Amino acid sequence: MLRIVVGEGSCGIAAGAAKVYNRLESLINDGVLKDCELSVTGCIGMCYLEPIVDVYTDNERITFVKTDEKFAELLAEKGLGSEEVNAYLIPQADVDRLDKQTRIALRNCGNINPEKIEDYIAAGGYEALKKVLSGMSQDDVINVIKVSGLAGRGGAGFPTWFKWNAAKSSPGEEKYLICNADEGDPGAFMDRAVIESDPHNLIEGMLIGAYAIGAKEAVVYVRAEYPLAIIRLTNAIKQAEAKGYLGENIMGSGFSCKMRIKAGAGAFVCGEETALIESLEGQRGMPRLKPPFPAQSGYWHKPSNINNVETFANVPWIMANGGEAFSSMGTEDSKGTKVFALTGKIKKGGLVEIPMGMTLREVIYDIGNGIKDDKEFKAVQMGGPSGGCIPKDLLDTVIDYKKLGATGAIMGSGGMVVMDETTCMVDMARFFLDFTAKESCGKCVPCRLGTKRMLEILTRIVNGEGKEGDIELLEELCLSIKDGSLCGLGQTAPNPVLTTLKYFRHEYEAHIRDKKCPAKQCKSLISYTIIADKCKGCTLCARNCPVEAISGSVKQPHVIDAEKCIKCGKCKDNCKFNAIEIN
Repeated sequence: MLRIVVGEGSCGIAAGAAKVYNRLESLINDGVLKDCELSVTGCIGMCYLEPIVDVYTDNERITFVKTDEKFAELLAEKGLGSEEVNAYLIPQADVDRLDKQTRIALRNCGNINPEKIEDYIAAGGYEALKKVLSGMSQDDVINVIKVSGLAGRGGAGFPTWFKWNAAKSSPGEEKYLICNADEGDPGAFMDRAVIESDPHNLIEGMLIGAYAIGAKEAVVYVRAEYPLAIIRLTNAIKQAEAKGYLGENIMGSGFSCKMRIKAGAGAFVCGEETALIESLEGQRGMPRLKPPFPAQSGYWHKPSNINNVETFANVPWIMANGGEAFSSMGTEDSKGTKVFALTGKIKKGGLVEIPMGMTLREVIYDIGNGIKDDKEFKAVQMGGPSGGCIPKDLLDTVIDYKKLGATGAIMGSGGMVVMDETTCMVDMARFFLDFTAKESCGKCVPCRLGTKRMLEILTRIVNGEGKEGDIELLEELCLSIKDGSLCGLGQTAPNPVLTTLKYFRHEYEAHIRDKKCPAKQCKSLISYTIIADKCKGCTLCARNCPVEAISGSVKQPHVIDAEKCIKCGKCKDNCKFNAIEIN
């Protein structure tokens, strides 16, 4: 019997996986596809190849990519091994890219059915929890995590064992374990994929953490914009309760822990742990002063521990394989693996998990296959709005917390936004400042007002209204906001500006002094013209201009009316003779 598995993570569904699944299901129900079992799985990370379908025979797994309803029909009509079906086979180069990764947090993603606890158990699931509850003390568990060197994967990279130990050591019987799944960085989708694809792994990791700190209640704070993740996690919690892995007297050990989900409203500031706690309590998400830290006074002012999804996703593997196995990977300062979301101007975007110590070049070119349309690499934004841009000449930077921090960027939760030669770095800084200014909770003056003043200056510069002194004023504001803000949102908001000023200062100067955008992206600083010698008078540009700004006779050079032109670029996109240039 064939087992057909359709990848139904959010990326797969968006690409049409549900249609493929429904067509396969109808063919099976109609008896056209015989001796077949149909199932789903989550995202394996190769988002650029979705929809992905795996066919399992008695002795092999065959992967088909960029499938459609026609694929389902061909599979029924022609069968495995046929030329028509083989046209959908995954290229070997993409298999090789997957083989270059080391998967721990993502080890089950794309390999098991996230909606069936039996699949997780068959893959070794809940064995780590069983090991912990069958004789390990709280200190034993914390020591294994300490040996592993696991640091928080939410961005700060704080030692996980230290946070767990602090919460365990705090007096009081009532303690809470919280998972921060409020993934708000533009371009980041690691936590979403883990919850959608392997929810029981998160549950098991959280239960081990709850046991270690002495918590009887665990909460997953997940953004409401992740509906599929919430559905699958809700289902997984019910399954774990039914099997006795969650709830009262787990596995007869005497340890009890219940778990629930809180859907957040999408405020970026709630990624900060004390703002998240305020939101959990029903208050507006705004950070608290620290100290006291959550380990001493957190949720309902009780000792609490907060880690993100990826951190907990590593825990079952570490407990099953030992702390030394995890610490043997990575660098001296950063142990284990890290999941990244490769997005932007990259050929092969998606999720990757690599051991710490690889270089940015290896991830972007060896795994991501380089820049779209073979354009020139310009920079990569690490750490989202809280991070910074790393330029081309630092492409061989080693990926670990210390080395990335030395560039002015941060590891962050794992967003890796790739930019090419067409990216305006001033406008990129403006984009991130626009985000953080809108997401500021407004509690402290430096963040509330400072980010807005910076945004106003950056907007003025990209609009061609920059003036001498703007760069110096930006630098002064950056330092004031970093030093004076209450929480990490404000303290890191200036990073995109500081790093672009550090590595691309000439672009700021060109915008201000020459009224030019070197990347030819800022509409107020560019103009479109038709090169008469190259124009053949085909009229394509005129026919595609939405504002009728182009005039000319057939087979005669055309002209663009600068007053009417809205600089949409449609003329250049449609010109077959490269006769339109941007100045």
